[in-house]
Amino acid sequence: MKALYWKEINAFFSNLTGYLIVAVFLISIGLIVWVFPDTSVLEYGFADLEPLFIYTPYVFTFLIPSITMKMVAEERKTGTWELLMTSPVSGTKIILAKYFATLTLILIALLPTLIYYYSIVQLGDPSGNIDHAGFFGSWIGLFLIGAVFGSIGILSSALTSQQIVAFVLGVFLSFLMYYGLTAFVQMNIMSPFALLLEELSLSFHYQSMSRGVIDAQNIFYFLGTIIVNIAITGLLIRRK
Repeated sequence: MKALYWKEINAFFSNLTGYLIVAVFLISIGLIVWVFPDTSVLEYGFADLEPLFIYTPYVFTFLIPSITMKMVAEERKTGTWELLMTSPVSGTKIILAKYFATLTLILIALLPTLIYYYSIVQLGDPSGNIDHAGFFGSWIGLFLIGAVFGSIGILSSALTSQQIVAFVLGVFLSFLMYYGLTAFVQMNIMSPFALLLEELSLSFHYQSMSRGVIDAQNIFYFLGTIIVNIAITGLLIRRK
């Protein structure tokens, strides 16, 4: 698992694409938080990073599938998947190694956003006038959303040998889990199941964490969703 983990990390940063993905993410979030007039913290006038936490999940729906789309699909297309499956490492451990590599890459992309926290702390009047619990609750929520999207991305990559198809599937399923279920509730299409759909939505649990309260129910939801996606991926691999 350790060798596979480092293989995925090195593969991501061994070419310009990996750096471009992280750079595009940071630049787009930086523009949203600091530059665009409608979302700029400087224009907002309050020591709050709400735009960062509102728009980052939507950026994640494209960023994370671009990271995971080739993790299984490319292996199958190039024929190296058969070599992996005949190695002493089980299929589940192969998937977990790739998933842990995905989590590491998500964390690498998110860590620079802590600079925004320091900036807001210094810009506050008085200095340090910021909801610290709300920030770190939202930041942990962002990482957990990224972790869920990562499991969805690996599942999508296991469904096909085409990277583009895996990317589109990952984007669609991630968007559905984050916003789609809530949209169904708002449109009153499935009103008898409104409460269930709302509680299955990622945005519902994320908004709860953004208030600074790390509730066990929300943590169990995120972890349970990740485990289900990884388990389905393992079942698909065994069937294939």
